[in-house]
Amino acid sequence: MNQILDPAIRLSATDIEQTFTNIKYGQVICMVDSFDSYYVRYRVFSIPTKFHRLEDIKNNIPNVVFNSVTHLKLWDTNAFKHEFSVRIAQAFPFLKGLSITNTHQPFWPCNEHHLRDKDWCSIIEYPYLTFLDVKRVNPYYLEHLLNETKTHLPSLT
Repeated sequence: MNQILDPAIRLSATDIEQTFTNIKYGQVICMVDSFDSYYVRYRVFSIPTKFHRLEDIKNNIPNVVFNSVTHLKLWDTNAFKHEFSVRIAQAFPFLKGLSITNTHQPFWPCNEHHLRDKDWCSIIEYPYLTFLDVKRVNPYYLEHLLNETKTHLPSLT
């Protein structure tokens, strides 16, 4: 993980990944998190990953499966939508602990506002999740995670 504090330097995940071609590490994936106009965090992982914890993740999960990650800490100032919850379940299939910090309710554009209260989403399943930390979330996420018509948590204690 590297943090760059200069707003003039903005590399994309692809730019970072290309620097690792033809190196002994094999395939790599990069995550770029912008926390404000002056703070960017770059994370580069070799695939497959071997770590069990991933913290301070924002809305930009790459299209990779993190089979070894069992504890995830999400933090963002931009709202999470249902599609992001689906992506989390797909990217972290063996998730046991999930912590979410986000106080912003999802913004629903005028043409999608009717979807907010509908049961239009597929049920998201976290089969191994035993720990859920939702102390610092908007009530929308709490309702979304604990509503049986939206999320299935068979192992939650």
